[in-house]
Amino acid sequence: MPTYKQRTKSKELRVFRSLNARMELSSEDKKRYLYLEKGYQGEVLFDQLTSKLTNDLYILNDLCIETSSSTLQIDTLIIAQHTVFPYEIKNQEGDYRYESGNFYPKLSKDEIKNPLHQLNRSKSLLRILLKDLGFVLPIEGNVTFVNPNFTLYQAPLNEPIILPTQLNSLMKKLNELPSKLTNCHKLLADQLISLHQTDSPHSRFPPYSFDKLQKGYFCEKCDSLILSVDDPRKIVCNTCGHEETVESAVLRSVEELVLLFPGIKITTNVVFEWCGGIGSKKAIRRVLLLNYRSIGFNKHRYFEKI
Repeated sequence: MPTYKQRTKSKELRVFRSLNARMELSSEDKKRYLYLEKGYQGEVLFDQLTSKLTNDLYILNDLCIETSSSTLQIDTLIIAQHTVFPYEIKNQEGDYRYESGNFYPKLSKDEIKNPLHQLNRSKSLLRILLKDLGFVLPIEGNVTFVNPNFTLYQAPLNEPIILPTQLNSLMKKLNELPSKLTNCHKLLADQLISLHQTDSPHSRFPPYSFDKLQKGYFCEKCDSLILSVDDPRKIVCNTCGHEETVESAVLRSVEELVLLFPGIKITTNVVFEWCGGIGSKKAIRRVLLLNYRSIGFNKHRYFEKI
C-alpha cells in the first residue's frame, strides 16, 4: 500500500546541508549536522522496506505534533486495523552492549541516550493524543536499529528492540497482520497529518549571514558548491559531474535562499550574487519572470512566489 505520508527532509537538515557547503561549521555544529544526516539516511532505509508492504496499512512517516505541552516526534507510524505501531528508528553502527537497562559502546562505560526511554515517552504522548482525538487502539512500538553494521551484545529478549537481522521478519509480520482499514482509520491518519508541524520546535541553527556565506550553485546530487561553469546553457558540477538545466539550478537556488533568509526580497541581482555570478543576469531574470510573480519595474523589480 502506498505510503500515506511521505518523509521530507527537515528544515534543520536542509539548512545544515546548505551551510556545510557554504561556511566552516564549528566542531559542535558539524557533529549536529552529521547526526541529522545519519538519522535521515536511516529513516530512508526503513522507508525502503515499508514501501514494499502490500497489507492494508496506513504508513505515516515523520510526525511532529505538539501535544500535552510536549512535542511528540515519531519516525514512522503504522496504523493497522487493531493496533498502532510507532517506530523509533536508529542508524548507529558498531558494537554496543545492553547492561542494566542502559546502552553502552561495547568497550566503554559512557552511557548513550537510551532509545527505549524515547520510545516509551512517544508511546505515552501518543496514547494521550489518541484518546483526545477519540480513538482507543493498542500501541505496540519498537526501537528499530537499521544499520547492518550494528551489533548489540546482551540484547534483552523482553524489550521492544528490532535488530538489523530481524528487519525482514518484521516486514513479513506486518504484511501478514489481519488488517482491514475503515473510514475511521482514514480519519485518524488525516487528523494526525493535519496536526503535523513541518518545523520542529527543537531545531537549532548556527549563526550565519548572507555576506559571510560562500556563493555559488549548490549541487543537488553531491551537496558541493559549483563555482564556475564552462557551458552557460547548463550547470555542471565540478565535483561529481551532475548536469542540470539553468532554469532548474536557478529555481533551487532561490528556494535555498528563501530557506536560509525567510522574507528576503528576491531580485535578479540578489539571485545572481547568490549563484556566485555564474552565467548571466539575463538568464536568471528570464527564469524568474517565467516562474515568479513580477512586482515593480526596472531597478525596483522584485519577485514573489506565485
